[in-house]
Amino acid sequence: MGLMDELLADLRAETAELDAMVRGLDPASWELPTPAEGWAVRDQISHLAWFDDAATAAATDPDGFRAALPAFLGRGESAVDELAAASRGLAPGQVHEWFREARARSLDAFARLDPGTRLPWYGPDMSAASFVTARLMETWAHGQDVADALGVVRVPTARLRHVATLGVRAMPYGFAVRGLTPPADPIRVELTMPDGSWWTAGPDGAADAVRGTMLDFCLLVVQRRHLDDTFLELRGEGARAWARVAQAFAGLPGKGRAPLGSGLSQGQTR
Repeated sequence: MGLMDELLADLRAETAELDAMVRGLDPASWELPTPAEGWAVRDQISHLAWFDDAATAAATDPDGFRAALPAFLGRGESAVDELAAASRGLAPGQVHEWFREARARSLDAFARLDPGTRLPWYGPDMSAASFVTARLMETWAHGQDVADALGVVRVPTARLRHVATLGVRAMPYGFAVRGLTPPADPIRVELTMPDGSWWTAGPDGAADAVRGTMLDFCLLVVQRRHLDDTFLELRGEGARAWARVAQAFAGLPGKGRAPLGSGLSQGQTR
């Protein structure tokens, strides 16, 4: 199986898991609030659908996408909330069908691309392989919001390795988008995957390190959990600085999540 085939298979599986969560929900459940302030379940799904359509445009008409990009970015932080608000007149079934159709269109467009093809997006241009990885990350992250709203506890899967990979690669971006300078020294990442095996990134023996479960790391880099609500161990000032700005997604810095007050680890550091 080639790289794109593997990524697309995992994106389809992630899509199916989210689809199963919302399939058959009653209308009231679509209006349940999620941890994202002001957003209900319906807004999480319409958000994915809108950006799936944007992803198809980026893959099939990159020049047209680039031409429209400045106007969208010029709307600032309010843009995504405005998009969600504009979709609230749709019935839940319409939102669900929009997501299914938009995702199918994007998957078809991605399947036609070479993994190295460069595509525009709302941050730096990405290879098609990284682009598909980003769509999987977004699906998992917004799926977490839906799961939290519905009280669903998802079982972590090996697909999280894609989110972790993107989180590591995006480390410099998390600093740059805030006007900060990334740490000069390398950072080692050591994570346990859902099956108990190890996943690592960065040079062995680096003075700075992040260590813990892949689930905790992924929740941190998609800003769905506060550091204090994870068991991540941070070693060195560079790792601590990264944990404060970690952002696996493109665009402006997110607000993140407030601590849940569970006192899991208080952000273990040394």
